Amino acid sequence: MAQLVEVPHSAPVKLANPGPLGLAGFGLTTCVLSAINAGLLPHEAVPVVVPLAFAYGGVAQLIAGVLEFKTGNTFGMVAFTSYGLFWWWFAFLQWTVGAGWLKAPPASAVALVLLMWGIFTFLLWIVTFRASKAVWSIFLLLWITFFLLAAGDAGYGTGHAGGYLGLVTGADALLVAFIEVLNATAGRVVIPLGEPILR
Repeated sequence: MAQLVEVPHSAPVKLANPGPLGLAGFGLTTCVLSAINAGLLPHEAVPVVVPLAFAYGGVAQLIAGVLEFKTGNTFGMVAFTSYGLFWWWFAFLQWTVGAGWLKAPPASAVALVLLMWGIFTFLLWIVTFRASKAVWSIFLLLWITFFLLAAGDAGYGTGHAGGYLGLVTGADALLVAFIEVLNATAGRVVIPLGEPILR
């Protein structure tokens, strides 16, 4: 008679949280560009943002978005993939115009694009009422930043204000990324991210 052999169950694989990678890529790139928008760096510094937007703001967030898809996080997948491709749009625009392949678009066209991103971000912000207060704060700051930048390109003189608020937004994202890495490394909640506003 054949003997039954028990097959040991393999332990479930613990996946890393891709969120901090996406937040860091977003936050760092946002801080650098916002320093230019705020007037802290000259406009001639824009070329330094282009490869950063491709590599860290873009690719890092695309990677985070794909990994969020694998973990079943629809919000994280949509947010990181979308903002990663926002940075690709920005980098392609600067690159093609700078190389003379395309004519520089009118400021009103850029304002419309930024306005649409502001609306998109506002809609995602509504969703974050069910996320942590830390994530909620990032999206709150971001949609206001987009609206200020859009108004600035539309001629209302709010571009520098958008740059300064962008610095706060980027720093907020970097701080949340740090907290998530710290908590994951410690294996416990060292610094809480705040309970959701809505359950």
